[in-house]
Amino acid sequence: MEATGTDEVDKLKTKFISAWNNMKYSWVLKTKTYFSRNSPVLLLGKCYHFKYEDENKLLPARSGCTIEDHVIAGNVEEFRKDFISRIWLTYREEFPQIEGSALTTDCGWGCTLRTGQMLLAQGLILHFLGRAWTWPDALNIENSDSESWTSNTVKKFTASFEASLSGERELKTPALSQKETIRRYSDDHEMRNEIYHRKIISWFGDSPLALFGLHQLIEYGKKSGKKAGDWYGPAVVAHILRKAVEEARHPDLQGITIYVAQDCTVYSSDVIDKQCTSMASGNTDDKAVIILIPVRLGGERTNTDYLDFVKGILSLEYCVGIIGGKPKQSYYFAGFQDDSLIYMDPHYCQSFVDVSIKDFPLEMLKISSKEKYPLFTFVNGHSRDYDFTSTTTNEEDLFSEDEKKRLKRFSTEEFVLL
Repeated sequence: MEATGTDEVDKLKTKFISAWNNMKYSWVLKTKTYFSRNSPVLLLGKCYHFKYEDENKLLPARSGCTIEDHVIAGNVEEFRKDFISRIWLTYREEFPQIEGSALTTDCGWGCTLRTGQMLLAQGLILHFLGRAWTWPDALNIENSDSESWTSNTVKKFTASFEASLSGERELKTPALSQKETIRRYSDDHEMRNEIYHRKIISWFGDSPLALFGLHQLIEYGKKSGKKAGDWYGPAVVAHILRKAVEEARHPDLQGITIYVAQDCTVYSSDVIDKQCTSMASGNTDDKAVIILIPVRLGGERTNTDYLDFVKGILSLEYCVGIIGGKPKQSYYFAGFQDDSLIYMDPHYCQSFVDVSIKDFPLEMLKISSKEKYPLFTFVNGHSRDYDFTSTTTNEEDLFSEDEKKRLKRFSTEEFVLL
């Protein structure tokens, strides 16, 4: 009876804290964001300049865009469309209860898991849709509602895409002119992208069945001693994401793996081994390795000497973003202008979205000193070549004993970025 009474008290305490956090994070102070028209804006490898409103022009070198091969001079609307197309994952409430707890919300504790999801989601968008892709309805998001995507629209997309794959169209339609063929191909390509877009989002749903949903990530986190309601640091989340991708059984994901750098070192042969593993398990044309590097940018405060390095990372075409920030407050950093970083904030409580139903609403899921020494290094060969006993990995567990010890050395893991 005493144990039962204690359980009831714990459940009431959990419900009270959850209710408080739900109320606390449901109120958001909307502040206006200001950009300069005189400086370029970098967003995940794309460069925008707001000085030109009427037409796109190639910017001169003095503009500050140093990645000449990937410079895109666009206006404000093009930047907005690109930014809104990123998948924004936040605190949620009233989702199915997390097994082993009384929690139906992650308000107050799940921010790093949410930013980790955004990091992985961008990697999947980059892999399946490409960096040039943007959501066609991005600029209509403010005027859209949950009924804007009708079942007929999705059925038309799906039927057309499936027909194009099976060759039914060739049997049922007469010969097309070159112009019509180009237009039809473009339509099919857009339909294919929309199907993958929704599929990727569904993988992050707040359901026990979602491959990269909160429920699954927490299950993998249990092997590192974490449980629902705990705060998860970026390094722990990196390994949780690695395990989640390894265990995913979806056919579209068989060529994708995650490599987590150890001791701030990326071993090239280990990355190649990961790639070879993905080739063996999936289509060689669909292989990809997502490299995650947990690092610290100083002690209790971020060292400003690292700012240029961070900006350099966010300027890379294949960058999937950076997560971390203040102690026990994680943000998803996606770009910058001058010395100000552009980020997406998960600390906003929204209602549960059931991604298992047709036409689920997409709009609720959008939105100077040089470094003294490198944040991380690339080394040829495997980690085992250097006889570092601290880098051995037990594939049976989420973390090896040495990895657990190393994470304990990061006793202030809230200061780690990924």
